[in-house]
Amino acid sequence: MSLPSEQLSSQPFPQQPLADTASEPGAEPTTARGRRTLMLYTDREHRETSVTALKALGSVQRLRILAYLQNKVANVTEIAEALAMPLSTTLLHLNALERAGLVRVETVAASRGVQKLCARIFDLIVVVLPQQRPLWGKTVSHQMPVGAYSDCQIAPTCGLAGTGGIVGLLDDPASFYEPARLQAQLLWFHHGYVEYRFPLRLSPELTVASLQISAELCSEAPLHHDEWPSDIYLEINGQRLGVWTSPGDFGDRRGNLTPDWWEDWNSQYGMLKVWRVDADGSWLDDAPLSDVRLADLALGGQPFVRVRFGVDPHGKHVGGLNLFGRGFGSYPQDILLQVHYQ
Repeated sequence: MSLPSEQLSSQPFPQQPLADTASEPGAEPTTARGRRTLMLYTDREHRETSVTALKALGSVQRLRILAYLQNKVANVTEIAEALAMPLSTTLLHLNALERAGLVRVETVAASRGVQKLCARIFDLIVVVLPQQRPLWGKTVSHQMPVGAYSDCQIAPTCGLAGTGGIVGLLDDPASFYEPARLQAQLLWFHHGYVEYRFPLRLSPELTVASLQISAELCSEAPLHHDEWPSDIYLEINGQRLGVWTSPGDFGDRRGNLTPDWWEDWNSQYGMLKVWRVDADGSWLDDAPLSDVRLADLALGGQPFVRVRFGVDPHGKHVGGLNLFGRGFGSYPQDILLQVHYQ
């Protein structure tokens, strides 16, 4: 039932169930020694709601209204008269407090028409400042199938193979554009390159500490030859980290993962090589490789990282390249990119 306006100021604040006191994200009710408490979180998810509440508190007149409603409910006219405020101004302040979830306003029947009853919801407000999440040790990994390159330039001898057979034709650069190339688990060429695009997601809270790329690869000789050097380079976003001279094309034993249909006299396995670039430079298997640093890679300009493996036709050792996926060779992985964050 509605109370006559002259009786409203003496009524105690009605205790409401906590589940009814706030439903907005960021406005989380709880209790602190029996007081109704509003927790305002300022993380990204709750920031907008919390800012609305804090803006509503940024007025002396609204703070006076909240103080007046500490232990009572009252209608708008009572509040305006008690605080010596114009009725229109009082309504504006109450609307702001209601939008912020700090007061509850209900329209109820009165002896003459209707009236707006107002009640304060919280006794205590706690602001939780943004918390820096520990990002050290955080790593995001992506494995890219060897056939999922985005660009290539190939010179024979060359070819692609999947776990079930040859893709396209042997020594045919056009085969590197076959849709079935996505199923390839081994590719090879004499000189040229293959380039991959790995997804890169950055945000203001994340700082890249290093990029690490690992792959199984070796030289490309006719059939195979354990002493067949080849200068293989790696580039990231157009920056050449350096050159690794592969000692040979290995076929002295079968690869641990090599399919049964693949002949013994062909290339069987490679070496697992790990490149890393950080703020200090570039590294190959933890040994210094070059002065190319993380800042040189211009990360963030595109939503991807370009990674290119190649053999320069004008290099000292033009001995080709075999690139192994998880279904060929000796290591059960595709091309692996790991982004490490501080």
